[in-house]
Amino acid sequence: MSVQYKDYYSTLGVAKNASHDEIRKAFRKLARVHHPDVAKDKKAAEAKFKEINEAYDVLGDAEKRQKYDTLGADWEQGGSRPPGPGRGRRGTGGGDPFGGATFGGTGFSDFFEQFFSGQAARGGADPFGNVGVPGENRRGGDLEADLLVSIEDALSGAKKKITLQRDASKRPETFEVRIPVGVREGQKIRLSGQGGSSSKGGAAGDLFLRVRFERHPDFRVEESDLIYDLEVPVARAVLGTEVEVPTPEGPIRLKIPPGSQPGRKLRLKGRGLPTSAGGRGDFLVKVGVTLPEAVAGEERALWEQLAKLGG
Repeated sequence: MSVQYKDYYSTLGVAKNASHDEIRKAFRKLARVHHPDVAKDKKAAEAKFKEINEAYDVLGDAEKRQKYDTLGADWEQGGSRPPGPGRGRRGTGGGDPFGGATFGGTGFSDFFEQFFSGQAARGGADPFGNVGVPGENRRGGDLEADLLVSIEDALSGAKKKITLQRDASKRPETFEVRIPVGVREGQKIRLSGQGGSSSKGGAAGDLFLRVRFERHPDFRVEESDLIYDLEVPVARAVLGTEVEVPTPEGPIRLKIPPGSQPGRKLRLKGRGLPTSAGGRGDFLVKVGVTLPEAVAGEERALWEQLAKLGG
């Protein structure tokens, strides 16, 4: 069974020559509609939201997008096809010496796992997934996969069920994975003894799930801080205003001081992600100033008057 090709441009509804800004705007527009917190059908929205996240994870990253575009061109021309699940990976599952492990419930498709997740065996496993000196009871190789985690889950902790099918001839195994409070991007959650089995009578390897944060439609992550990009009309930036800002724990009212310059950051202490020291990072509102693209009539006359007053 081959891996199903994913048309990420179609998922986001953008052209193949779309700019990074157009891709980002398309993601945010779709994510706000399909985010499980706002959708009526939460189960369907969750599946759609993961598809949108995966597409943006690839197209929003220049290196991944280049790799994807190369693959896509080959696909359309009838050239190289994505291999079946597991082929090309260096992880191993019991009974299939050259890999073949496929995952479910991680938040990513088989297509993504095959080409963009960076799965690998660890510890110098041989083709059979064994680690150690030839002839010994060597342990099985370790397996790695990416696990999509929401910012909300990183704040409060969660439990997720994932499935692992070690080869096509065996039934999938189900594991309950605990997402600890304060989990970090790139952190690996270890499931001891759930990796590749050994052909030499040794212990099984481990399964490592690498945490990848879900892209949020409203804010982004920088270490333990959350960043919200706020666009303010130029008049409001000059005169000051009050706006409603979304946070993971609900919206808040925030005052924008008069004369706020583009790039100014307003800090809400202790409203970010948990830190390793036991505290929390901050929530930063980054001010952007929106300028009118064109003015005419009375509005233009007022701008000309302002220009004279300002010298």
